[in-house]
Amino acid sequence: MNILKYPSREEWQKVCTRPHIDNSSLRQLVMNVLDAIRQEGDQAVRRYEKEFDKVELSDLQVSDVELAESDHLVSEELKSSLRLAHQNISRFHASQAYESKRVETCQGVTCWQKSLPVEKVGLYIPGGTAPLFSTVLMLATPARIAGCREIVLCTPPNREGKVNPAILQAAKIAGVSKIFKIGGVQAIGAMAYGTESVPKVYKIFGPGNQFVVCAKQIVSVSDVAIDMPAGPSEVEVVADDSSNASFVAADLLSQAEHGVDSQVLLVTTSESLIEKVVDEISLQLSVLPRKDIASRSLDNSHIVLLRDMDEVMALTNEYAPEHLILATTEAELHAEQVRNAGSVFIGNYSCESAGDYASGTNHTLPTNGYAKAYSGVCLDSFMKRITFQKITSEGILSIGPSVMEMAHNEQLDAHRNAMSVRYNAVKEKN
Repeated sequence: MNILKYPSREEWQKVCTRPHIDNSSLRQLVMNVLDAIRQEGDQAVRRYEKEFDKVELSDLQVSDVELAESDHLVSEELKSSLRLAHQNISRFHASQAYESKRVETCQGVTCWQKSLPVEKVGLYIPGGTAPLFSTVLMLATPARIAGCREIVLCTPPNREGKVNPAILQAAKIAGVSKIFKIGGVQAIGAMAYGTESVPKVYKIFGPGNQFVVCAKQIVSVSDVAIDMPAGPSEVEVVADDSSNASFVAADLLSQAEHGVDSQVLLVTTSESLIEKVVDEISLQLSVLPRKDIASRSLDNSHIVLLRDMDEVMALTNEYAPEHLILATTEAELHAEQVRNAGSVFIGNYSCESAGDYASGTNHTLPTNGYAKAYSGVCLDSFMKRITFQKITSEGILSIGPSVMEMAHNEQLDAHRNAMSVRYNAVKEKN
């Protein structure tokens, strides 16, 4: 990790810069795959599954028999853990339900909103070096609570044409409607455009590699909504003299093992802590199965020493981390200063792993500084709000003159006339 001591404000930009991924070379490839799927449907999906996932598929959809088989392939301990996580995720997301209020903005004019589910949603679940069955729970659970009519899940199969059984169990627990053995760009295309087998959805959720991210960005322009801009995972740990170096190192490594393009950041006011954390990282890294991935991620990462907590929190809000761990004496106080972050973990025992799996909060979060403008996935992500208004004859008299005046000054005479004919009719009756 790069150690920066007391960087000036001008140098903060270097700290806040994420690893750059140039996807210009892959964009044309992604567009070619998407175009083929739009035109050829299932035939193109099967062709690309053979090319990219090295598997020939007769059926794209996971069968009821395969779903039942997964019951015997997943341990009772893991199934129990999945049920606990699902329960906590359900409880937290159900608490986010929106309650609308009718508001009489002026006499005779009443306005309100109604929250309705997105009817068809698509979930993409990576299944490569780390099959993310936890993400199934994070996405399907709020989708089911929201009332989405159809929840479609796509995930890549192995070379035997099988989906990871833990992914199937999580889908079963969370209430997924249909599961398809499709990975990468072809999965995004199938859900965005629809094929003979895969229903077209209205919004796509889920993480993925740079090909998946590029595909989501392309289809979001005109074909389907997506959850948010997304990129490699990241964490910032804020620490002081009271922090446990072992905990801090473990938290940094827990994100570093996600991928070589992930980034971790330690920001601290304690110079003595830095050496302890570096030693702990070396010690813990040596026994990690994914140490090669984590090591390469650490090359993109920084340890920053600042003078006081005001500086620390200012840099934190500028960095806008996906995950933020406040491992300080006054963590609750510092939490109140957070303006930009995806999800905040308060205190030495609030490890980011808890939020990734089972505390109840969602782990699908904005990365790459997008936390300045975007929220993580929540119940509202699976909902849309329709506004309603009802105007009586009294309302016409209340706002009619203003509407006509504003329309006239915008030179939109048809707008003015739509109100004028009503206003004159009401005036005649009175």
